Order: sequence, then structure tokens, then C-alpha cells
Amino acid sequence: MTGSQAEPLRIDTSRPHPARVYDWWLGGKDNYPVDEELARRILAVDGTVVRGARANRRFMHRAVRAVAEAGIRQFLDIGTGIPTEPNLHQIAQQVAPEARVVYADNDPIVLRHAEALLHSTPEGATHYVHADVRDAGTLLAKAEEVLDLTRPVALSLVALTHYLDDEPDGDDVYGLVRRYLDALAPGSYLILSQVTPDLNPEAIARAAENFRRSGTPFHPRTVAEFQRFFEGLELLGPGVIPVSGWRPGPEDVAAQAEGVVPVYAGVARKP
Repeated sequence: MTGSQAEPLRIDTSRPHPARVYDWWLGGKDNYPVDEELARRILAVDGTVVRGARANRRFMHRAVRAVAEAGIRQFLDIGTGIPTEPNLHQIAQQVAPEARVVYADNDPIVLRHAEALLHSTPEGATHYVHADVRDAGTLLAKAEEVLDLTRPVALSLVALTHYLDDEPDGDDVYGLVRRYLDALAPGSYLILSQVTPDLNPEAIARAAENFRRSGTPFHPRTVAEFQRFFEGLELLGPGVIPVSGWRPGPEDVAAQAEGVVPVYAGVARKP
């Protein structure tokens, strides 16, 4: 594991961070009381969030394996979150030990754990950059120290875009995703999942309000809004679908019996 952060970074424990809230839902210990408080409040109004967090992780595993088996040997995972095994590089390097992976997140606690836990195979590489997804220029420049952007890359944005808005004076999430894709070579892939109001509107509205009250932007998107991310790309089968239904394994089939989680997923290739 290599990193690009030379100076210690201060961990802000005064407000919740999505990576640490997600960690609590996954049963992790790398979170603070402010994160647990928000995680519990959201769980109280949306009982699917723990299942959704786990379904997202399993989707990432299946999607990474699929694109690795399709020949991808480079991965850029933005919004990495606190490491939960198996991590993306472990899935990719099971298929191809020479795979190279760059993780990026803006929470210093993620950096601390990434440096300790994200170890590559001898043939491949893992690298962590402390950067915000909104600063595409800086993040891509750091990623390019490890990845060859003239060759295909899988861009993983799992459970990230619902923290970004698409207002004219805001994040312009569609333009941001397009900026990353424009920097990648033909044959690259986009791996994406996103919370939706379509499948449980009342609970998602209450969860969104809790996020916003905590100071965390939260923007669930309809299926039509989610599909916009894939414009100009070639969707892999089965297309855009609730997350547990994307090429499900036995565990996903069993999870679907507990009910649909309000998250869409999709994987697409850049022609």
C-alpha cells in the first residue's frame, strides 16, 4: 500500500461523515458518537438501510469481478469508505493479481485505515489518495501517478452520487461524472449505485431530511435521473436494476426475499 498524503490530517468528530455512518451500518467500529447518532436516526425511519449497505458491498464485489473478468486491470474507486473485507482490490486481484487500484476518499479516518489495511499483491498495486470527488483535476492527477489513463479503467462510484447535487450553483453531479469518464480511455467502465425514492418514497424522504439536518447533503434519484449517468455508454446486462438484482448470487437471492432495498445499480462500458 502506498499513499500520497505526507502530513497528518485532523479527523473532524463534530459532525457525521457518510463513510463513518456507513461503517456503523455495516457493523464496523471506526465511527464516532455523532456518526452512530445519525445512523440510528436514519435506521429508525428507514429499516432497509443496513440491508442496503450490505447489498451495495455485494454489488461492488460482483461488478468488480465482472469487469476484471472482461479484462480490466485498473480501478479507480472514489468514495472508498472505511475498509471492509473483502475490499475492491482483493476482488480484482483474485481475478488478476497484476491489477492496479487507486482508492480515494475525503475522510482522514479512511486514510488511516487504508494505509494499515489495503495491501496489494506483489504483482499489482494499491494506492490511496486523500481527495474530494468534486476536485476532479487533483484527484485524477494523483490517480495518474499509479494508473495509465490511456488504457481502460473501471471507475467505481458506489453509494456516492446521492451525496452530490445537480443544481446549477452546486455540484453538477452529471457534469462531474462526465468529467471523470472523459478522462478515461475507451473500453473503460462505470460502476455506479445510488439511493432512489422510487421504491420506498416515504422512508427515503425521512432519511434524506435526517441527513440534511445533520449538514450532509442527500439527493435520492429516480430511475430516469439515475439512467442519465449512463448516457453515451453501453450498459451491461441486466441494465439499471435494484441493487440486489444485478447478476445476483445466492446471498443476494436470499436477501431479496427480505424485500427490495431502495438503491439502483448499473455497470456500463465507454465505447
